[in-house]
Amino acid sequence: MVRSLAAAARWIDGVGLALLFPKADVVLPSLWEAINGSPEQNWSVREDDGTFVGWTKELALLWSLKDELPEQGLACVGRHLARVATCVSPQLLPTLVAANGEPADDGEPVVEAIAALGPLTGPQLREATGLTKKEVDRSVASLHHRLVLTSSHLVDQDGPWGALAHDLLARKWRLPKKLPPRADARRELASLVLAQAGELTAADLRGALGWRLREAREVLDGMAEGRDEAGFRIWTAP
Repeated sequence: MVRSLAAAARWIDGVGLALLFPKADVVLPSLWEAINGSPEQNWSVREDDGTFVGWTKELALLWSLKDELPEQGLACVGRHLARVATCVSPQLLPTLVAANGEPADDGEPVVEAIAALGPLTGPQLREATGLTKKEVDRSVASLHHRLVLTSSHLVDQDGPWGALAHDLLARKWRLPKKLPPRADARRELASLVLAQAGELTAADLRGALGWRLREAREVLDGMAEGRDEAGFRIWTAP
């Protein structure tokens, strides 16, 4: 059971790739399950009549870890896979970028602002670019998915919540200039997901890593024996 920042970092290093919260159609493990012991959504403490009392200690820990892990340089956290927050071991990050990374469009204002000014929060990006909140949020989400941006650290602001600053992923994590070949990186990722899950369909791999179904099938065919079952082809870990 994960009960500390150091334990969370060790757990992420061990699994390589995980979601922050479990997602029903994604076969990756989640940090929430490692903290909570199950995927159960016991996030809050409530009275018998349903009145909210407070957040559980498990959720409070997870909420602090999602910001502390990247701030301390212990794990990469961002909306990098399945359109949800993902935790990536620093050692695996070059492989993930090689397999899934896509460059930003030329002249992308959010990227240009962060490249020039350093990590910026949503409000700071709106001030620097003149974009609306909706435009900034949409751009940041897309750039996280393309592995151009990632979470950097939490910035204090007025009110009860801090604001998350975003940085260039390659700068935050000092990625090597030479990344693995894309095909090799995809085989490594598929092997990792298959080993964690035990068995996969191509749709499972697509859901986890966002590849086209044909691409997922071709990678699995190149690394494991598949069997047909109930109209599906299933690949089993060696």
